[in-house]
Amino acid sequence: MGDPASARFYISTSEYLNIGLSVKSAMTEISYQKLQRVPAWGLASEAMCYIYSPTDEFDVRKVFRLARRQGLSVGFRGAGQSYGDAALNGEALLLDLSGMQRILDWNPENGIVIVEPGVTIEQLWRKIISSGWWPPVVPGTMKPTLGGCAAMNIHGKNHWNLGSFGDHVLAFSALLPGGDIVHCSPTEHSELFYGILGSFGMLGCFLSLTLQMKRAESGAVRVSAFTAPTIDSMLELIDIHKEDDYVVGWVDCMSDGLRLGRGVVHMANHLLSSESDANVVLDEYSKHELPSVLFGVLPRGWVWRLIRLLNHRPGWKLINSIRYYIGLWRNGHTFIQSLPQFNFLLDYVPDWRRVFLPGGFIQYQCFVPKAKAADAFAAVLRRCRERGFCAHLGVIKRHRSDDFLVSCNLDGFSLALDFRVSERNRPRLATLAKELDEIVLSVEGRFYFAKDSTLHPEAARAFLGPDTISQLANLKMRCDPHGLLQNNLSRRLLPELHVPLLVEEHVNRD
Repeated sequence: MGDPASARFYISTSEYLNIGLSVKSAMTEISYQKLQRVPAWGLASEAMCYIYSPTDEFDVRKVFRLARRQGLSVGFRGAGQSYGDAALNGEALLLDLSGMQRILDWNPENGIVIVEPGVTIEQLWRKIISSGWWPPVVPGTMKPTLGGCAAMNIHGKNHWNLGSFGDHVLAFSALLPGGDIVHCSPTEHSELFYGILGSFGMLGCFLSLTLQMKRAESGAVRVSAFTAPTIDSMLELIDIHKEDDYVVGWVDCMSDGLRLGRGVVHMANHLLSSESDANVVLDEYSKHELPSVLFGVLPRGWVWRLIRLLNHRPGWKLINSIRYYIGLWRNGHTFIQSLPQFNFLLDYVPDWRRVFLPGGFIQYQCFVPKAKAADAFAAVLRRCRERGFCAHLGVIKRHRSDDFLVSCNLDGFSLALDFRVSERNRPRLATLAKELDEIVLSVEGRFYFAKDSTLHPEAARAFLGPDTISQLANLKMRCDPHGLLQNNLSRRLLPELHVPLLVEEHVNRD
């Protein structure tokens, strides 16, 4: 299986537990019935965790007190959509916040909504779309919770224009491990506001989020698709169209030579309700739903089984070639889609990740400055081929910098690559990821913790920089001085944030 240190994304997460932690001593008050095997969303790693499912603030407080009495850490999990180990906390407590799912207030006049952290993007858009509003930033799936989106400060296909999820948070309240509640906004406790958003659950537990929605009169977009024969032309095409509402590029990672990085770029713009082809009716939810069949005849639930038959290099090469040449044949065509149909591409095929069982898959996503993106991405794609890997999916997006403390964002582009994991390729894949890290860091690039499975502490420290790590450590000491909040990702990447956990027998047991 190779060197464990070079393949951490698939090793048992108990490796990262604090030395000297006695799980057995905690069994007097922690039930074995709560111990569950929890997979990462990419199914390439897992952990045994004690699952607690609070429904309100008081339940969260009880879990915090229990953890402090037993000397165990607490991690957070929403819908479990992080590809890697961000929502795992091996052999310790994992707080499943999906039960805190109330929409506390919705004002269709100004588009301001107040939600609990377990509310999903799907719940939110279904609530607001009939009033002519839409979440300003969404990922490629409607399944994540809004607390998870805030903890990871996610981005979408419109980052260059509207920024990340945190840019649309007006305020939030969070429970700190010691029991205090903080109310934060860009002007109130601003250091905590810009620190907690994006800090992957290391500083506190969201209790409520106040969000500003975006006007979307028709609930539809006009989409245009253009082919790009090389990686250079794709980046140029994306940059030219960055003023559109949405821009995203698909990369054929199987191509090489003069065709390296070829693909298709999609641009989309919101339609006004007055436009003649805005044929999505706000009051008819069925017009917003994803199609129940693909290609007019194939039930969506069957598709992953068919794709599984092609889950090998020749199969993915065929899929990528068909997609590119269809795009080339229809180059420049436009069509209308509802906002859910355009944004939630990952939800078109239910259970598609099962294609990659038993080993699962990982996603490698890097962010590089605009001026260096073409050379860096070409080097990344070539290195993958040199090491015998070709990602089955590649996606490029345009980005801008921001003011959040822990941030992957910069004035440039990101490239996301999906790799199948198997028992045979795990060590080699971990080695490849480390080599890709070196390419990215050489151009002052960054990484995205919500997707990461392979990053090493040295690389995390290099891209964050000493000032950011020092500020994060100071906030950690201020919000969580006993180091209660941890997860597998934090122990893997920033072990210096954590202090040894002690059993606190004096903690109130009520």
